[in-house]
Amino acid sequence: MELAGAVTLLVVVYVSCLLIALAKKKLSQKGRLPPGPIPLPLVGNFLQIKSSEILKSLLRLHEKYGPVFTVYLGARPVVVLCGHQAVKEALIDRAEDFSGRVTNATLEPTFQGYGVVFANGVCWKQMRRFSLTVLRNFGMGKKTIQDRIEEEAQFLLAEFRKTKEKPIDPTYYFSQAVSNIICSIVFGDRFDYEDKDFQNLMHMMNNSFREMSTGWAQFYDTYASFLKYFPGPHTKVYDLLEEMRLFIAKRVKKNQETFDPSLPRDFIDCFLIQMEKEKDNPLSEFNVKNLELTTLNLFFAGTETVSSTLRYGFLFLVKYPDVQAKAHEEIDRVIGHNRVPNIEDRSQMPYMDAVIHEVQRVSDLIPMDLAHMVIRDTEFRGYLIPKGTEIYPILSTVLNDPTMFKTPDAFNPENFLDENGRFKKNDAFVPFSLGKRVCLGEALARMELFLFFTTILQSFRLKPLLAPEDLDTTPQESGFANIPPFYQISMIPR
Repeated sequence: MELAGAVTLLVVVYVSCLLIALAKKKLSQKGRLPPGPIPLPLVGNFLQIKSSEILKSLLRLHEKYGPVFTVYLGARPVVVLCGHQAVKEALIDRAEDFSGRVTNATLEPTFQGYGVVFANGVCWKQMRRFSLTVLRNFGMGKKTIQDRIEEEAQFLLAEFRKTKEKPIDPTYYFSQAVSNIICSIVFGDRFDYEDKDFQNLMHMMNNSFREMSTGWAQFYDTYASFLKYFPGPHTKVYDLLEEMRLFIAKRVKKNQETFDPSLPRDFIDCFLIQMEKEKDNPLSEFNVKNLELTTLNLFFAGTETVSSTLRYGFLFLVKYPDVQAKAHEEIDRVIGHNRVPNIEDRSQMPYMDAVIHEVQRVSDLIPMDLAHMVIRDTEFRGYLIPKGTEIYPILSTVLNDPTMFKTPDAFNPENFLDENGRFKKNDAFVPFSLGKRVCLGEALARMELFLFFTTILQSFRLKPLLAPEDLDTTPQESGFANIPPFYQISMIPR
């Protein structure tokens, strides 16, 4: 038995060494990747990266290897970019080269390269150009969408008044209010807050955002090449997204039944018009699958990102009561209590603008961005990154870059104010990413955040159930996203 064990050990060592040698030879043929920890065969940098805490692991490696390094998630190499300068050089200075997209393994069964967020090549360019055009035609960045946000904010105030100062979890209040803005664009109308189907949809969306960020989801995204053959919790995300896709499919069918090409009512109608125009083109990207999944992209991103930022924002405002007090003072001085806030007020409210920016910076909602990919062999900082290599621009290291912010490790609106109290822009403010894959709803999200924050704070004082120092702002999950913790507050009329 001892001899057999020794032989087995020798065979394992020999095979491992052979695999490492083959891997190194393959790499030398493909390019000159940035340095990083030596990978093991098949499992890559398993020893250096805790797959349930990928961000923390990458930040530790950043300290050792610098702003640009390579890690192996399983058998696949990933080039990691850290800090404002490295991310800017890639996504801005070399924007086209780094414009590809890689879909998380947990999301791949749903999207399969379709939809504006996860498409590549011609499909992505057409979906993005079309989506931006329709969003602008339906008022993104204009007075018409401001009116919709102001109206929805009043519905939200009415819901808060119904609570009569009792403690509430604001999660679904924010989800429904924010979702109704994007619903008015993609579906042509809003939903009542008591609508059971709408409530169920918000629960599915919130749950899927959280499931995408769990330790298991990160583990699956790392080792999907093995795990995809086995059952497990990774199917939860697919099931939730599939229910949302089916909801959208029903809305598409409803639109088709009452469709009038001369009077487009929403994003779906506009897409149907384009499908009709290109029906004789066998290479057209305007098909039902892209319609459903681009609509799902807009619906999901247009709800969860802004509503999660509002949840973080209200938590920070009760944890830092002096910030809330200063925001109240500026609102009272600039707007008063007798008129509805509007977007033109922002230029006169540097402190409120700074607070919102700091909320976005500290909440660090999508810390590793969505994975990019180089679309051609790319020379970068003396390295040669082969076409198709996955890229992780760590936005968290940009938003917390000590060379760009006064106090990167603390919640402090002064990070966005100059010595005279005027608002100060910062190139490292990248919560919407940057470059060619920047969030296409950025203008809408910025308007929503300002109007919802100012409208609510104009009418209410936020009161926590715990002492401010006892409030915990640690995310409930940190993976694909930093998911805000659950908490309760009371809305006290002012």
